[in-house]
Amino acid sequence: MQTASPPRKPRLAAIEYIRGISMMGVIGIHIGSQYIMNPAANIHLVALFETFTRFSVPIFFFISAFGLFYNLNLNEPFNFWKFTKRRLKTVLIPYLAWSLFYLYHDGLLYGVDFPDPLHLLSILFFGNAKYQLYFMVILLWFYLLMPLWIAMVRRLTIPRLGWLLALQIAFDYWSSFSTSFNIYVYGLPDDSILKPFLLYRLNYWVLHYFFIFLLGGYLSVHSARFMEFMKSHLHGLTCFFFFTLGGLMTYYYEKIYFDGYTALEAINTAHQLCPWGILYTIAASLFFFAVFTYQSYPQSWNSLLHILGKHSYFAYLAHPLFITYIGLWLQNTGHLMTAPVVIAFYFATLLLSILAAIACRQLGTYVPIINKLTIGVYPKK
Repeated sequence: MQTASPPRKPRLAAIEYIRGISMMGVIGIHIGSQYIMNPAANIHLVALFETFTRFSVPIFFFISAFGLFYNLNLNEPFNFWKFTKRRLKTVLIPYLAWSLFYLYHDGLLYGVDFPDPLHLLSILFFGNAKYQLYFMVILLWFYLLMPLWIAMVRRLTIPRLGWLLALQIAFDYWSSFSTSFNIYVYGLPDDSILKPFLLYRLNYWVLHYFFIFLLGGYLSVHSARFMEFMKSHLHGLTCFFFFTLGGLMTYYYEKIYFDGYTALEAINTAHQLCPWGILYTIAASLFFFAVFTYQSYPQSWNSLLHILGKHSYFAYLAHPLFITYIGLWLQNTGHLMTAPVVIAFYFATLLLSILAAIACRQLGTYVPIINKLTIGVYPKK
């Protein structure tokens, strides 16, 4: 006689809402990259676009792990083939489709030939077809290493998480700020086989984000205690969020006002892999999860948060297209990248990305291959 499988846990709207917030942050980072080209860019607005949003990529690893472990029974054998097959359909196929699309599109737009097979393999391995696609490469590596994460989450305790956090800070600091290591990497000959593997290490080394992923898995497995903790410590989590945000912002301004950095140099230092950035990511993950779980904001916002979250995947993948064409329009019409223009640029990109996502999602109900290729969604059987 077969035993009935345990009931699925209740759906968590917080995961969907954080996806939307993460997508908005990523668009902000990429719009900020356009704005910072202005020599007279307002450093405070740069901080808003480029520093405040630095939780956006790593927080997605947190919620991805939380979702993966949420209904996973650690006491049962893990079906790696079934898991991998499903994840490859939802991530690998859209990744390849969007990569080929951008290679063809940018080739036509900028008059660049399509890469030869060997170069194409390199582009796809490192996620270099477009600047946002590297994230999907790291996510695929996280999926392929799922048996390792399961084994680690089974053995995790709060003290062990503390040790892992210390290791994460040390590793990211070495990777980002070690002068000798970076001199070695950039000193390698351009035809060196090793150079791209080290130069693009952020594109596929999961070690840069292993702690936030494991934290998401651990809290998911202990979700009941996590929910109680958030409910009783909402004020403390809010303070932790603003404290770490203040620390990261202070680090950014310190580099500008005391060390003479340019705004570009400052944001390339005060990022998500610096110690303050890692703490800020953790704080943002806990803060937004608590806020969205216990709804400490007007309920009317939920409809908008649902739309942003539901269509965040497509918007994340498609937004560089709108950045490109809005940017070209601004350039051709002689608009300077001033603060009001760049703010309008951001909201126009966000709006068009979401509208395109809604339109393609609707079209995909009639032409299923559209949803399969763009967001890995398949018709329900």
